[in-house]
Amino acid sequence: MTEKIMHDITDKKIVALEEMANTLRQDVIRIVSGAGSGHIGGPLGMADIFAAMYFHILNHDPKNPHWEHRDRLVLSNGHICPVLYAALARSGYFPIEELNTLRKLGTRLQGHPHRTALPGVETTSGPLGSGISQAIGMALAARLDRNPSTGSGRGGTYRTYCLTSDGEHQEGNTWEAIMFAGKNRLSNLTVIVDRNNIQIDGDTENIMPLEPFRAKYESFNWHVIEIHGHDFYQIISAAAEARAIHEKPTVIIAHTIPGKGVSFMENDYLWHSKTFKPG
Repeated sequence: MTEKIMHDITDKKIVALEEMANTLRQDVIRIVSGAGSGHIGGPLGMADIFAAMYFHILNHDPKNPHWEHRDRLVLSNGHICPVLYAALARSGYFPIEELNTLRKLGTRLQGHPHRTALPGVETTSGPLGSGISQAIGMALAARLDRNPSTGSGRGGTYRTYCLTSDGEHQEGNTWEAIMFAGKNRLSNLTVIVDRNNIQIDGDTENIMPLEPFRAKYESFNWHVIEIHGHDFYQIISAAAEARAIHEKPTVIIAHTIPGKGVSFMENDYLWHSKTFKPG
């Protein structure tokens, strides 16, 4: 699978992923402004990660959302779901036109993802800091299922990814989960942290400092990779490297720019959850 991820990483492929990321950003701006509420800074900053995941890295089938061997992707910070919805629609999980129903009464595209409402959504989110624990459950289930004494001995070939925010690492249960995964050597788990240094009310390092961030993960027996979160080659290479690690879980710390692509939004925490009217 490592070779598969790295295969055909040509300039043409990178350009195609960059174009898809920009399409996702356009979708995010259109649907959040159309809804009149929602989060925009984080989704714009994570568009490159989502483009890489859904259009190159993940082993998934939009025509068969419940395929047993699909990779699982858990979105912990569910408020950035506009970019998840855009990626799912562009992948073919549901009609692109449905994106325009974001946060409308009766919509399947709620303000936080709902697992039973929309195909392709693995977990319902809401409270921050719960995603890594949910992903651990999936990764552990895959391991147990591969063991003939605890499961079928057949399945469990999938990999579990958890996309989470740096601000969620101010939650105690996040670190409990990190300790558990390291102790149990869940090498089929990859966590991707959006290290954009902001949260709704300011800079993470002013509100509750996280540094030394890398060292914390390393001390809990994690393999740590740091990348530029807008460089597709680095994103894809990190995912391939994670698959080659067999004795511990991997965290990819992706340094991103919140509001990426919109000059007046970039690195401004006020755009974490602010929107604007179309027109």
